[in-house]
Amino acid sequence: MPRIFDDAQLHDQPDAKTRRKLQDQRRMAYRRAIEHYAEQCQLQRELADFPELVSAGYLQHAERSSRRAA
Repeated sequence: MPRIFDDAQLHDQPDAKTRRKLQDQRRMAYRRAIEHYAEQCQLQRELADFPELVSAGYLQHAERSSRRAA
C-alpha cells in the first residue's frame, strides 16, 4: 500500500544531512557545557587555595555594586 505524504510530514522530518548537522550542534553544545563546567571546577579548586582572594574579590564587587546603585 503506498504511503501518502503531505508537506507537513516532509518538513517535520529533516533529511540526513540536516539531521546530522543538528546532532553535531547538540553534541558541540554538550561538549562546551562540559568544558565550561570543568573550567569552573578548576577555578573553584584554585580559589579554594587562596580564600583571602575570594573575600577580597567579594568586597570589591560589593563596593562597585553599591557605587552603581547610588
